[in-house]
Amino acid sequence: MALKVRFAVLWVGLGVLVAAGLLPVSAQAQAPALERRVPNAAELRLSYAPVVQRVAPAVVNVYAAKIVQNRNPLFDDPIFRRFFGVPGDAGNQLQRSLGSGVIVDASGLIVTNVHVIEGADEIKVSLADKREFEATVVLKDPRTDLAVLRIKDGKEKFPFLDFANSDALEVGDVVLAIGNPFGVGQTVTHGIVSALARTQVGVSDYQFFVQTDAAINPGNSGGALVDLTGRLVGINTAIFSRSGGSQGVGFAIPANMVRVVTTSAKTGGSAVKRPWLGAKLQAVTPEIADSMGLKRPAGALIASVTSGGPAAHAGLKAGDLIVSVDGQAVDDTNAFDYRFATKALDGVAKLGIVRAGKDVVATVALQTAPEMPREEITIRSRSPFSGAKVANLSPALADELQLQNIDNGVVILDVDNGSYASNLGFQRGDVIEEVNGAHIGKTKDLEAAAKTPSGAWRIVVMRRGQRISAVFGG
Repeated sequence: MALKVRFAVLWVGLGVLVAAGLLPVSAQAQAPALERRVPNAAELRLSYAPVVQRVAPAVVNVYAAKIVQNRNPLFDDPIFRRFFGVPGDAGNQLQRSLGSGVIVDASGLIVTNVHVIEGADEIKVSLADKREFEATVVLKDPRTDLAVLRIKDGKEKFPFLDFANSDALEVGDVVLAIGNPFGVGQTVTHGIVSALARTQVGVSDYQFFVQTDAAINPGNSGGALVDLTGRLVGINTAIFSRSGGSQGVGFAIPANMVRVVTTSAKTGGSAVKRPWLGAKLQAVTPEIADSMGLKRPAGALIASVTSGGPAAHAGLKAGDLIVSVDGQAVDDTNAFDYRFATKALDGVAKLGIVRAGKDVVATVALQTAPEMPREEITIRSRSPFSGAKVANLSPALADELQLQNIDNGVVILDVDNGSYASNLGFQRGDVIEEVNGAHIGKTKDLEAAAKTPSGAWRIVVMRRGQRISAVFGG
């Protein structure tokens, strides 16, 4: 793969030589329009250095550390510890991860990837000038794999990057990637935008990535992808690689999505608030396209509409095909999710619709899904649910968890590793409908049911649209 990278650099360099008139005579003979002359100093100094000097101070290294318990059960025996002289915290391991981040506000607000700081007990950031600061987590948004940090006790104005309009990017635009690959320190690579709106990456709910051939490696996660004006066009987040290193296929979260997350953090929100359509969408297959008389399978097909939601108020119906959002084309459901999620709340969006072969425009209010007290609790009583963190389900939480056709009940948010619930296979997003014949409508219902001794537990769970019945021994 190194040969391919060298070839790409050579090809770009060749373009520079052509422009400057520095090709050998034989090559110049093939291009008679080029004047044979000695290049001036400005032409010889073709460099990205001015851009790098401007943006590099706003890119930081992120160091996250967490303590992982890896205990031998014998360590819990005080006699064993005393006899063998084993300390009480024996078996605990300190795991470190590293990545990159970008300062997006002079107050010291930093955006990075969730997977860089997930589970961290301590986070530090290192600036380009080698100074280190502790950082705290302001907001985590697993749906986009974006996290916002703040420099702790920062009392100065920090350098920061402005956002570009990532929707204005075009394939072929030159971009620079800045980050901390393999922990070697701040590094700059360059390339072009290889593709836009990539949807088959699978690292977050919103599949709409900028693809670049700028070298991106482990440690670059959370780093900056900038254009030649020095503005942030994306946050580097993933690579496609068979070797673990860069193979010229990197992916960045578009700046317009990053802006939504950082705006929520600046306004003090603990979660990102996004517009809610109130409808279930499905992909348009070639068969569906043929049945609808479409030239190609494109758009987002409305499968069902939630009563009382924005889509219902806008007059949308099952069978409507969404083909644009405010004039921007929608090729598939992923494109719609991105276009709609990056709209500002409290306004409206005009959706281009194809209904029964006719073009229609529907005006949809941009409002959040209804919320209710989540009443999050972790079940500790001896039951199949021991170790499960649950909450009251609402349309807002159902939208966050990407649950379809269900917006009430009790849902599992998380399961402790090694817990009874984990060993029985309960998962995030499972909706508990019944326990021993009793309907579970609120978290307090599940808590009461879990405290009631039983010889056998009969449980009904809804998982990814499928109702599952199970019986566990007492």
